Amino acid sequence: MDRRWEFAEKYLIEREERGLKRTLRPRDFFRDHPAKVSLDGRVLYNLASNDYLGLRDDPRLADSAAAAARSWGCGAGASRLMSGDTLLHEEFEAKLAGFHGTRAALAFSSGYAAGVGLLPALASHGDRLYLDRLCHACLYDGARLSGAGIRRYRHNDISHLRQLLEKDRGAGGRPVVVTDTVFSMDGDRAPIAEISAVCREFGALLVADEAHAVGVIGPGGRGVAATAGLTEEDVLVLATLGKAFGVSGAYVACSPLVRDYLVNACRSFVFSTATPPPVVAAAAEAVGIAAGMEAERIRLAEMSGTFRARLRSLGVDTLASTTQIVPAVVGEANAAVNLSQRLYDEGVFAPAVRPPTVPEGTSRVRFSLTTALSDEDFAEILGIIEKVFGRR
Repeated sequence: MDRRWEFAEKYLIEREERGLKRTLRPRDFFRDHPAKVSLDGRVLYNLASNDYLGLRDDPRLADSAAAAARSWGCGAGASRLMSGDTLLHEEFEAKLAGFHGTRAALAFSSGYAAGVGLLPALASHGDRLYLDRLCHACLYDGARLSGAGIRRYRHNDISHLRQLLEKDRGAGGRPVVVTDTVFSMDGDRAPIAEISAVCREFGALLVADEAHAVGVIGPGGRGVAATAGLTEEDVLVLATLGKAFGVSGAYVACSPLVRDYLVNACRSFVFSTATPPPVVAAAAEAVGIAAGMEAERIRLAEMSGTFRARLRSLGVDTLASTTQIVPAVVGEANAAVNLSQRLYDEGVFAPAVRPPTVPEGTSRVRFSLTTALSDEDFAEILGIIEKVFGRR
């Protein structure tokens, strides 16, 4: 081996010894059942997908994507500011704004690109970013790139956030508070109304990442901020198209002023090739469909409550989860890997989540529920949960 790559070999050996090495596991197509996955030659219930409303395999999305590919081509060909902007993109953003009740929206090529680019556009040297300790990695990466001062407040702790803002009062620069609304590994919700009130008190901007909430929670699936009655004047909403909407990409719902500013100041937007037209068309179709899926949202909430209650009855720590994301915390990384393997052996795919994704000592199996599961599927899964967790 080339000695220049010894650092990579040592890193991988160390990760494997600690039970932290990650590997890719390609799945095969399995069209017969949208809530199952074909993996390693086996067909398993897929409780690792963020396809919360089962839209990923909806033929209406595929038809929209195919029509757009025929009309607009498979790629955009350039960034939006060069020649990649199309009427399709502009119409889609108008539809997103209508969905959220804002006056504008701006689409990005991925959720990571949106998160990592947005914060450096909002804060720089001399400004301060206040992030919940459990914010998504893309937000922390964006915060580090910004050059702004970074303050981490304890998870969902309004008092701690207030203390940090009070301590910095009069320090100059721009304060920006950042939070997920549904936390991707714990499945709990941010107290967004209280956070917004603190932001108003201290004159801070508020950025809310609705990635795991949009489509699933709130009136018409518009998210946690909408549930709290917040408007574009209260909060800058960041959301994804790759989870409940079943496609790919992300967007910011905002005012026309903020959209115009981001078009000029957000580097991950300026320097990225525009989202391919087929993806835009499929996402537009998904947003329209999801807005009317109230019965599915109610069913997903009921399933999640039942699933969480079953785990807790077996003595499993599900943290403060109140959503379709249900963690089963076991502690050490190898214990989580072993638990995931036992579930796999019984027909459920739910990978172990280990540091650095979650804090040391909190490794877990993370379950994500979906309305693509039939009542019969769900009953079978509950039986598997009883069998696996009941014999720990």
